[in-house]
Amino acid sequence: MVVVGEINSGITGPDPFGVLGQDIEVARVMAAAREEIDSVLWRRDVRTNAAAVARASVERGGRDSAAIDGADTAVVDDSPMGRALARAIDVTAAVPGQVGAWAKAPLQVIAALHGIAANGFATEDQLGRPRALEIADDPLRIGSLPPAAQVAPRLSLLAGLVIAPTAAPAILVAGIVHAELLTLRPFTWGSGLVARAAARCVLAERAVDPSLFTIPENGMFTLGRPAYVEALRAYASGTRAGSSAYLVWFATACALGAKAVTV
Repeated sequence: MVVVGEINSGITGPDPFGVLGQDIEVARVMAAAREEIDSVLWRRDVRTNAAAVARASVERGGRDSAAIDGADTAVVDDSPMGRALARAIDVTAAVPGQVGAWAKAPLQVIAALHGIAANGFATEDQLGRPRALEIADDPLRIGSLPPAAQVAPRLSLLAGLVIAPTAAPAILVAGIVHAELLTLRPFTWGSGLVARAAARCVLAERAVDPSLFTIPENGMFTLGRPAYVEALRAYASGTRAGSSAYLVWFATACALGAKAVTV
């Protein structure tokens, strides 16, 4: 299992994210994904219809995030799947209001996102709080749940790295945040929804997609659940090759999410 601060085979030092970005294939795919996102931001039709594009990104992103976790339903209703869809859309819609706080208080943002994502699925005392037991939902069936005792220290390490200077591309930072939250599963319910919303926060806060037009969740869904699980398990292996494979997957998903933008 990867431990933030000792990423991949003992990589330490002031900028472990930057070291991961030195992989040639990772750097190439990250740059290609950034180009795809930039092309969306410069599209005249997107800029002209900015509010509508952002609303569509929330709707599609929320639906795809829910579908990734198995809530593949067309309507928001009072069924378990319908309520899961509602929470996925709600937490995706909450991202713009959390972007400003991310750079200074990422743990606060993660807790706030979980309070929205797990509303109605976790008990009141569990909302926004790391799990204290060896129990967490695993809709993707990643397996290998880290012990509860590791949750708070790893979240603190992640937060420290997120706010530290790095030479790594912002997409790489977003990818590590997403992978850490999903492999750690810090909450009893909804860690996947939070992980995907947090990735959006990073992309917006670091000015990759400041208007939140693109739909990274659609790219993840398009690549398929088996590829998603394979990428996360590769990251969790703690090897350089595993993290590189995961980051290539994540960047590819971001590129597809940019191509999914329509007006």
